[in-house]
Amino acid sequence: MRVSILPAFAAISPALAGFDTWSAAGPYEVRGPCPMLNTLTNHGFLPHDGKDITREQTQNALFEALNINKTLASFLFDFALTTNPKKNATTFSLNDLANHNILEHDASLSRTDAFFGNVLQFNQTIFDETKSYWTNEETLDIKDAARARLGRIKASQATNPEYSMSELGDSFTYGESAAYVVVLGDKISGTIKRSWVEWFFEHEQLPQHLGWTRPNVSFEEGDLERYMKEIQDFTKTIEEPGSTPGTQKQRRTPRRPSHFGF
Repeated sequence: MRVSILPAFAAISPALAGFDTWSAAGPYEVRGPCPMLNTLTNHGFLPHDGKDITREQTQNALFEALNINKTLASFLFDFALTTNPKKNATTFSLNDLANHNILEHDASLSRTDAFFGNVLQFNQTIFDETKSYWTNEETLDIKDAARARLGRIKASQATNPEYSMSELGDSFTYGESAAYVVVLGDKISGTIKRSWVEWFFEHEQLPQHLGWTRPNVSFEEGDLERYMKEIQDFTKTIEEPGSTPGTQKQRRTPRRPSHFGF
């Protein structure tokens, strides 16, 4: 029998998985800098210890929890695999994702830069800054995501003496920003309830008790490409004339979509 997390969190058996089950990492379990993968692990869609995650597990988890096309989910796995330092690795663990400037990058929406501390842990101060760029109290859209992305990049540049952003990391920032609106939210309207996003980031839990449900329509590669491009285009309109862009690579067309971390 599944244990309800509502109205309070309750520990569950790692063998259970589902929208109505949730438990945080135990003392010998790991989590990473990616809130979405952490969330799916807390719910048991991925192995609850966060270790040695396979391609099939990644594909099944993203499909079962979020209705993400399994081919697209496989791209995520391919990139996550590159963070495992073991030669010829066929799995990854969530804490592998913290290896700096592979997939993990400066100017996160919810983590501090590596220069300042632990990138594995949620940082409320950073997330409060992210929220300050959102203009609507009820609903978020792609423009809100673009503002927050650019704002965090500029803040990181201004405060981190070792700020850096690889081309791959820069591309990921577009995918991450699109994902919390149109993967977790509604890909048709390009919107999501702000309360859902806040709960998701702050608790690493799917916000079903706030009315969220698994999307009925499959999320495809073309959907992510479309919204990544919208974020890029809107970013160009809000950068101040004559200012230095977040990175020079920001003006390039984003690479093939590959990441759903936030």
